[in-house]
Amino acid sequence: MNFSSKLLEDAVNEFSKLPGVGQKTALRLVLHLLNKEKEEVNLFGNTLIRLKAEIKNCNICRNISDHVICEICSSNKRDKETICVVEDTRDVMAIENTGQYFGVYHVLGGLISPMDGVGPADLFIDGLVDRVAAGGVKEIILALSPNMEGDTTLFYLYKRLKEFNVPITTIARGIAFGGELEYTDEITLGRSIITRVPYETAMMK
Repeated sequence: MNFSSKLLEDAVNEFSKLPGVGQKTALRLVLHLLNKEKEEVNLFGNTLIRLKAEIKNCNICRNISDHVICEICSSNKRDKETICVVEDTRDVMAIENTGQYFGVYHVLGGLISPMDGVGPADLFIDGLVDRVAAGGVKEIILALSPNMEGDTTLFYLYKRLKEFNVPITTIARGIAFGGELEYTDEITLGRSIITRVPYETAMMK
Protein backbone atom coordinates (compact mmCIF):
# COMPACT_ATOMS: atom_id res chain seq x y z
CA MET A 1 0.00 0.00 0.00
CA ASN A 2 1.43 3.34 -1.08
CA PHE A 3 1.01 6.32 1.24
CA SER A 4 1.24 10.02 0.46
CA SER A 5 2.35 10.74 4.01
CA LYS A 6 4.78 9.07 6.42
CA LEU A 7 2.57 10.20 9.32
CA LEU A 8 -0.43 8.52 7.71
CA GLU A 9 1.58 5.35 7.08
CA ASP A 10 2.79 5.21 10.70
CA ALA A 11 -0.76 5.65 12.03
CA VAL A 12 -2.11 2.93 9.73
CA ASN A 13 0.69 0.57 10.78
CA GLU A 14 -0.17 1.09 14.46
CA PHE A 15 -3.89 0.50 13.93
CA SER A 16 -3.19 -2.62 11.88
CA LYS A 17 -1.46 -4.15 14.93
CA LEU A 18 -4.86 -4.45 16.58
CA PRO A 19 -6.44 -7.95 16.42
CA GLY A 20 -8.65 -8.44 13.38
CA VAL A 21 -7.64 -5.12 11.80
CA GLY A 22 -5.98 -5.29 8.39
CA GLN A 23 -4.33 -2.39 6.58
CA LYS A 24 -7.45 -1.43 4.65
CA THR A 25 -9.57 -1.27 7.79
CA ALA A 26 -6.76 0.56 9.59
CA LEU A 27 -6.61 3.13 6.79
CA ARG A 28 -10.37 3.65 6.98
CA LEU A 29 -10.16 4.23 10.76
CA VAL A 30 -7.25 6.65 10.46
CA LEU A 31 -8.97 8.66 7.72
CA HIS A 32 -12.11 8.74 9.85
CA LEU A 33 -10.13 10.26 12.72
CA LEU A 34 -8.53 12.78 10.39
CA ASN A 35 -12.00 14.04 9.47
CA LYS A 36 -12.87 14.62 13.13
CA GLU A 37 -12.29 17.82 15.07
CA LYS A 38 -8.97 18.12 16.86
CA GLU A 39 -10.72 18.03 20.26
CA GLU A 40 -12.39 14.70 19.44
CA VAL A 41 -9.11 13.13 18.33
CA ASN A 42 -7.37 14.44 21.46
CA LEU A 43 -10.11 12.94 23.61
CA PHE A 44 -9.73 9.60 21.80
CA GLY A 45 -5.97 9.54 22.30
CA ASN A 46 -6.05 10.78 25.88
CA THR A 47 -8.67 8.17 26.81
CA LEU A 48 -6.34 5.38 25.66
CA ILE A 49 -3.36 6.94 27.45
CA ARG A 50 -5.38 7.29 30.66
CA LEU A 51 -6.67 3.72 30.30
CA LYS A 52 -3.14 2.33 30.14
CA ALA A 53 -1.85 4.56 32.94
CA GLU A 54 -4.69 4.19 35.45
CA ILE A 55 -6.33 0.79 34.90
CA LYS A 56 -5.83 -1.69 37.72
CA ASN A 57 -6.26 -5.38 38.43
CA CYS A 58 -8.40 -6.18 41.46
CA ASN A 59 -6.17 -7.25 44.35
CA ILE A 60 -8.54 -10.13 45.09
CA CYS A 61 -9.75 -11.57 41.78
CA ARG A 62 -7.45 -9.87 39.22
CA ASN A 63 -10.37 -8.59 37.17
CA ILE A 64 -9.80 -5.27 35.39
CA SER A 65 -10.99 -2.45 37.61
CA ASP A 66 -10.84 1.29 38.26
CA HIS A 67 -10.04 0.53 41.91
CA VAL A 68 -7.73 -1.80 43.86
CA ILE A 69 -10.81 -3.88 44.77
CA CYS A 70 -13.32 -4.32 41.94
CA GLU A 71 -17.04 -3.60 42.27
CA ILE A 72 -17.93 -7.30 42.26
CA CYS A 73 -15.55 -8.26 45.06
CA SER A 74 -16.57 -5.24 47.16
CA SER A 75 -20.33 -5.75 46.69
CA ASN A 76 -22.30 -6.99 49.71
CA LYS A 77 -24.82 -8.52 47.29
CA ARG A 78 -22.38 -11.10 45.89
CA ASP A 79 -21.95 -14.61 47.28
CA LYS A 80 -18.33 -14.62 48.44
CA GLU A 81 -18.47 -18.37 49.13
CA THR A 82 -18.71 -19.23 45.42
CA ILE A 83 -15.75 -18.50 43.14
CA CYS A 84 -16.05 -18.75 39.37
CA VAL A 85 -12.64 -19.23 37.73
CA VAL A 86 -12.29 -17.73 34.24
CA GLU A 87 -9.56 -17.07 31.71
CA ASP A 88 -9.86 -13.29 31.42
CA THR A 89 -12.05 -10.21 31.84
CA ARG A 90 -13.98 -10.93 28.64
CA ASP A 91 -15.32 -14.11 30.26
CA VAL A 92 -16.37 -12.18 33.38
CA MET A 93 -18.34 -9.82 31.15
CA ALA A 94 -19.90 -12.72 29.22
CA ILE A 95 -21.06 -14.49 32.41
CA GLU A 96 -22.30 -11.24 33.99
CA ASN A 97 -24.41 -10.58 30.89
CA THR A 98 -26.31 -13.83 31.49
CA GLY A 99 -27.70 -12.51 34.79
CA GLN A 100 -27.51 -16.08 36.15
CA TYR A 101 -24.45 -15.89 38.39
CA PHE A 102 -24.21 -14.06 41.70
CA GLY A 103 -20.91 -15.22 43.19
CA VAL A 104 -17.44 -13.74 42.75
CA TYR A 105 -14.69 -14.45 40.22
CA HIS A 106 -11.06 -15.34 39.88
CA VAL A 107 -9.33 -14.29 36.65
CA LEU A 108 -6.37 -16.49 35.68
CA GLY A 109 -5.01 -14.18 33.02
CA GLY A 110 -4.77 -16.93 30.41
CA LEU A 111 -4.73 -20.71 29.97
CA ILE A 112 -1.96 -23.26 30.26
CA SER A 113 -0.56 -23.76 26.75
CA PRO A 114 2.82 -25.51 26.45
CA MET A 115 2.80 -24.88 22.69
CA ASP A 116 2.74 -21.14 23.38
CA GLY A 117 5.16 -21.34 26.28
CA VAL A 118 2.49 -20.57 28.90
CA GLY A 119 2.83 -22.61 32.06
CA PRO A 120 1.08 -22.54 35.46
CA ALA A 121 3.63 -20.05 36.82
CA ASP A 122 2.55 -17.53 34.17
CA LEU A 123 -1.05 -17.51 35.45
CA PHE A 124 -2.64 -16.19 38.64
CA ILE A 125 -3.13 -19.68 40.06
CA ASP A 126 -1.33 -19.29 43.37
CA GLY A 127 -3.68 -16.43 44.22
CA LEU A 128 -6.65 -18.75 43.72
CA VAL A 129 -5.08 -21.45 45.90
CA ASP A 130 -4.46 -18.84 48.61
CA ARG A 131 -8.10 -17.72 48.50
CA VAL A 132 -9.36 -21.27 48.91
CA ALA A 133 -6.80 -22.09 51.60
CA ALA A 134 -7.96 -19.07 53.61
CA GLY A 135 -11.34 -20.79 54.07
CA GLY A 136 -14.91 -19.67 53.59
CA VAL A 137 -15.22 -21.06 50.04
CA LYS A 138 -18.04 -23.56 49.49
CA GLU A 139 -17.82 -24.04 45.71
CA ILE A 140 -15.32 -23.45 42.93
CA ILE A 141 -16.76 -23.23 39.41
CA LEU A 142 -14.21 -23.83 36.65
CA ALA A 143 -15.68 -21.84 33.74
CA LEU A 144 -13.01 -22.17 31.08
CA SER A 145 -13.41 -22.43 27.33
CA PRO A 146 -13.97 -26.05 26.21
CA ASN A 147 -10.83 -26.47 24.16
CA MET A 148 -7.48 -28.24 24.61
CA GLU A 149 -5.90 -25.41 26.60
CA GLY A 150 -9.01 -25.04 28.74
CA ASP A 151 -9.14 -28.75 29.55
CA THR A 152 -5.42 -28.79 30.38
CA THR A 153 -5.92 -25.89 32.78
CA LEU A 154 -9.01 -27.52 34.29
CA PHE A 155 -7.08 -30.68 35.07
CA TYR A 156 -4.18 -28.76 36.61
CA LEU A 157 -6.50 -26.63 38.78
CA TYR A 158 -8.39 -29.71 39.93
CA LYS A 159 -5.15 -31.33 41.10
CA ARG A 160 -4.13 -28.16 42.96
CA LEU A 161 -7.49 -27.62 44.63
CA LYS A 162 -8.89 -31.07 45.44
CA GLU A 163 -6.94 -31.28 48.72
CA PHE A 164 -9.11 -28.53 50.22
CA ASN A 165 -12.26 -30.68 50.04
CA VAL A 166 -14.25 -27.86 48.42
CA PRO A 167 -16.77 -28.94 45.73
CA ILE A 168 -15.29 -28.26 42.29
CA THR A 169 -17.74 -27.94 39.43
CA THR A 170 -17.44 -27.12 35.76
CA ILE A 171 -19.93 -25.53 33.40
CA ALA A 172 -22.18 -27.94 31.53
CA ARG A 173 -21.11 -28.87 28.00
CA GLY A 174 -23.86 -26.95 26.30
CA ILE A 175 -20.93 -25.18 24.72
CA ALA A 176 -19.28 -27.02 21.83
CA PHE A 177 -15.70 -28.22 22.27
CA GLY A 178 -13.31 -25.77 20.68
CA GLY A 179 -15.58 -22.80 21.37
CA GLU A 180 -14.78 -19.63 23.29
CA LEU A 181 -16.82 -18.48 26.28
CA GLU A 182 -16.92 -14.85 25.19
CA TYR A 183 -18.61 -15.74 21.88
CA THR A 184 -21.24 -18.03 23.38
CA ASP A 185 -24.79 -16.67 23.39
CA GLU A 186 -26.06 -15.53 26.78
CA ILE A 187 -28.87 -18.12 27.04
CA THR A 188 -26.55 -21.08 26.42
CA LEU A 189 -23.88 -19.71 28.74
CA GLY A 190 -26.46 -18.95 31.44
CA ARG A 191 -27.84 -22.49 31.28
CA SER A 192 -24.31 -23.91 31.41
CA ILE A 193 -23.68 -22.00 34.64
CA ILE A 194 -26.98 -23.11 36.20
CA THR A 195 -26.59 -26.77 35.18
CA ARG A 196 -22.93 -27.03 36.16
CA VAL A 197 -21.72 -30.47 37.20
CA PRO A 198 -19.01 -31.82 39.54
CA TYR A 199 -15.68 -31.80 37.73
CA GLU A 200 -15.07 -35.50 38.45
CA THR A 201 -18.39 -36.32 36.76
CA ALA A 202 -17.48 -34.20 33.74
CA MET A 203 -14.13 -36.02 33.36
CA MET A 204 -15.90 -39.36 33.08
CA LYS A 205 -18.09 -38.28 30.14
